[in-house]
Amino acid sequence: MKLVRYGAEGAEKPGMMVGDALHDLSGVVDDIAGDVLSDAGLARLRALDPADLPVVAGNPRLGPCVGSIGKMLCIGLNYSDHAAEAGMPIPEHPILFMKATSAIVGPNDDVMIPRGSTNTDWEVELGVVIGTRAKHVSAAQALDHVAGYCIVNDVSERHYQTGLTGQWTKGKSCDTFGPTGPWLVTRDAVPDPQALDMWLDVNGVRRQTGSTATMIFTVAQIIEHLSGLMTLHPGDVISTGTPPGVGMGMKPHPVYLQAGDVMELGIAGLGKQRQALVQED
Repeated sequence: MKLVRYGAEGAEKPGMMVGDALHDLSGVVDDIAGDVLSDAGLARLRALDPADLPVVAGNPRLGPCVGSIGKMLCIGLNYSDHAAEAGMPIPEHPILFMKATSAIVGPNDDVMIPRGSTNTDWEVELGVVIGTRAKHVSAAQALDHVAGYCIVNDVSERHYQTGLTGQWTKGKSCDTFGPTGPWLVTRDAVPDPQALDMWLDVNGVRRQTGSTATMIFTVAQIIEHLSGLMTLHPGDVISTGTPPGVGMGMKPHPVYLQAGDVMELGIAGLGKQRQALVQED
């Protein structure tokens, strides 16, 4: 299944994509969140006949594909080829930072360059949506706790990330720095999350080309590690790292985003996003 949330910001309704048609789920569930993401909740949606669901007319805005996200957990330097690009050693354990939930926006919403920023960068990433509570789970059991997968653009301000005293979270949590969606693809439709091609273009120029096959820590290993540190709850999202081709790594000089630029990105089977860059007042 492809589950979506559509409508005005802050007033999104739940929906389901069937082919190219968007069907309204608001008569069945309140949101794509909480218990709806459990195996039982997803089974209930899977049993529906789309013909019984209203078709949504037009081309409404898509919001983040998960509602009421409690935590957005992000893994840094998780692709061997990206670590090489950054000139940094392969980490011994997953590098963890948090992205503020206030950064999360829809997949095609504008991304705002922060006031005074000169180093805003792009990162296409596989997002993992937790469906059932996970605490001290093994890698062998980890994927059973996944509701599904989505695209995350882990937009980053590199000076804030590395040049200001503190942690990476400063450069990762600016408003609009977490486009998520367009839809949540349930795990039954993604047989191997470690075999997904991914890409990102800036102004029509291919910048990132990669595959989740080059992850240092797999989705299952990440969930095992994180669930040993904290409880993962339904609706938590894990953004699992980016392949090479980020602006920071461009040679001979880094290339960063400017107002008027357009990012387009996608992951095989998970759809694509498109964001225009605007300048914060």
